[in-house]
Amino acid sequence: MSEIQQFLRDHSITEVEAIIADMAGVARGKIMPAEKYAEDEGMRLPESIFLQTVTGEYPDDDSSIHPSEIDIDLVGDPKTIRVVPWAADPSAQVIHDCFYDDGRPVPMSPRYVLRRVLDLYAARGWRPVCAPELEFYLVEPNTDADYPLKPPIGRSGRPEIGRQAYSIAAVNEFDPLFDDIYAFCEAQNLDIDTLIHEAGAAQMEINLIHGDALDLADQAFLFKRTAREAALRHKMYATFMAKPLANEPGSAMHIHQSIVDSKTGSNVFSDAEGKATPLFEAHIAGLQKYLPASMSLLAPNVNSYRRITRYNMAPINVQWGLDNRTAGLRVPFSDAQARRIENRLGGADANPYLAIAASLACGYLGMIEGLKPTEPITGSAYELPFSLPMTLADALSMLRACKPLVEVFGERFVAAYGAVKENEYETFSRVISSWEREHLLLNV
Repeated sequence: MSEIQQFLRDHSITEVEAIIADMAGVARGKIMPAEKYAEDEGMRLPESIFLQTVTGEYPDDDSSIHPSEIDIDLVGDPKTIRVVPWAADPSAQVIHDCFYDDGRPVPMSPRYVLRRVLDLYAARGWRPVCAPELEFYLVEPNTDADYPLKPPIGRSGRPEIGRQAYSIAAVNEFDPLFDDIYAFCEAQNLDIDTLIHEAGAAQMEINLIHGDALDLADQAFLFKRTAREAALRHKMYATFMAKPLANEPGSAMHIHQSIVDSKTGSNVFSDAEGKATPLFEAHIAGLQKYLPASMSLLAPNVNSYRRITRYNMAPINVQWGLDNRTAGLRVPFSDAQARRIENRLGGADANPYLAIAASLACGYLGMIEGLKPTEPITGSAYELPFSLPMTLADALSMLRACKPLVEVFGERFVAAYGAVKENEYETFSRVISSWEREHLLLNV
């Protein structure tokens, strides 16, 4: 009996959610009776599921997919099976990998893109260790998209009207919700480290305990779903939009990353004397060189670029510094074994698989190219020029033009991802905003 079948039997599961993450990080798949899933551990979906945009459309140019709209085989990863704690009936969820009938992996799958990057590290005898930090807002239910979002009412009966960074009392306003989030995470073996109130009104941050990069991407993917489900139980929304509120800070997904020797487990960023190694410097330099070209994976939506503004708690360049939160790349104070880099560029709206893949790919290229970083910044990086693309269109152009990144991610993935994001950008461009109606209707 397989691990998945054993899990279903041990937990008396009656229903299985067989899921994948699409380009936007949305959970897609099928729900089926446990007996049916147990008979055939997997399912089939059209390959074009990875070409579906966040608005439910498909790019006009279908050159990235097979012309016959072929089906692909989805195979459950037994390491990912977990209960669905909010389900009414005993249910399990399994994250799947995607393959063609001949056994080849589907190159457009975001989970495979991360596996592809990790294989490059493995070939060098390295293993990445990651720890994502996810920021999100709690907001009142918003059933009319024309109205701005508002902070929800807490247990005091009042909404937040000012910023409450690190406030315990502000977190306690939503204790019943966080009790559910903690319970749901524990039931799914999602390893939460800390919960804090961030700078924005009803903005929270959850930190996941460091570990294997693929496992942490799985956990981040599942946590976003968990937070949304828990919030709905309390008649509010949890949103991971990068910039949901006009006058509040944006929400980030910071990625702490280090590299260990696969055989010894020692951190290759530190030498025997505890000093920084050339590989550490090269990793930083790779991030500095290649992150601008990978920004469409870290900031994947039109809204993402509203977050990246000067003096608003988001980096605007790829400067690096020691414990400097104004820099795009922060090196926290730590002992030698915990030496790591915090990539602060990504938005909370990013697909965790693609964001982690992009961050690790940039560092990897720096390591194999033996690059040298700039000197660490000691002042405010906000005072220095922008060095990141300012729009999604610019970011996509930079990704396509960067041959080393295209080679790492795969040409077919880059073509498919670009087609999806360009379609979303064009759809957005057809929308007339309230700002345009307010300021242009009678004045121009």
